[in-house]
Amino acid sequence: MNYLLHLLIYLNIYVMLALSLNLVVGYCGLLTLAHAGYFAIGAYTYALATLKLGMGFIPAGLLTVGVAAILSLAVSLPSWRFKGDFFVMISLAVQTLVFSLLHNWFSPNAQPGTWANLTNGPFGLAGISKPVIGSIKFATIGSIAALSTVLALSAGMVIWLFVSSPWGRLLKAMRDDELAARGLGKNTRLAKVQAMAIACAFAALAGAIYSSYVSYIDPSSASLDESILMLCMVLVGGVGNFRGPIVGAFVLLAIPELLRFAHLPDAVAANIRLLAYGGLLVAMAHFRPKGLAGEYRLE
Repeated sequence: MNYLLHLLIYLNIYVMLALSLNLVVGYCGLLTLAHAGYFAIGAYTYALATLKLGMGFIPAGLLTVGVAAILSLAVSLPSWRFKGDFFVMISLAVQTLVFSLLHNWFSPNAQPGTWANLTNGPFGLAGISKPVIGSIKFATIGSIAALSTVLALSAGMVIWLFVSSPWGRLLKAMRDDELAARGLGKNTRLAKVQAMAIACAFAALAGAIYSSYVSYIDPSSASLDESILMLCMVLVGGVGNFRGPIVGAFVLLAIPELLRFAHLPDAVAANIRLLAYGGLLVAMAHFRPKGLAGEYRLE
């Protein structure tokens, strides 16, 4: 039972990540590789807020969301001028910068969480407290699974309200023809900043849930592999629709778990997992370019 609850927590986290990334990739048409960086920013912000400032889950979560929304300007402001491959390179630079800062903000002579040793470098931050809301402490795996489910459902509902509103239709119009949208008097620059801030805020909230669950965070959460995995979830499930990222997160999380039951050595299973991801992307690009949950059309 604990195994299933563990999978549920991870599914909730990646559903939040995929839905928020789809807001930028699917609805804005901006391909970004920096999403794992904001996931890690959220995890580290929550860890430092609870370890050093003694904050509870709600104030630390709000701080996490605010910090990520502000730092999203590092990606959203360049989107005013750059598109396509140039924007991808900028997002990759931001991703690399975040990983480098988390990995190198370290001093062996200083306590973790201090200005000289903010992230503790490759050793990460340990001892992160479990979520506490009021007098309720979510210390068991079942309670954390319930909390993550509520947060994932709430995040999904908020994102659905956004994308089904006139603002969501503006994002689609901007994706299809930004010049035409601007010709109609729409402020596309503001829409990009808003979409990126919302997406990064939810990614950071997912990072807060993750760090509070595992009670540990290190720079590997900000690796490029994680960003590619999140992007694959959106592409496999289907970009530009609400259900696609949910399906993609479920499928790509199911692959390594199915390989686990094959009792393969860890090194072999990791390579097969990557081959399965790559093969699935190639197959989807050829047979289902709109994703597993995309619209079916008879050609």
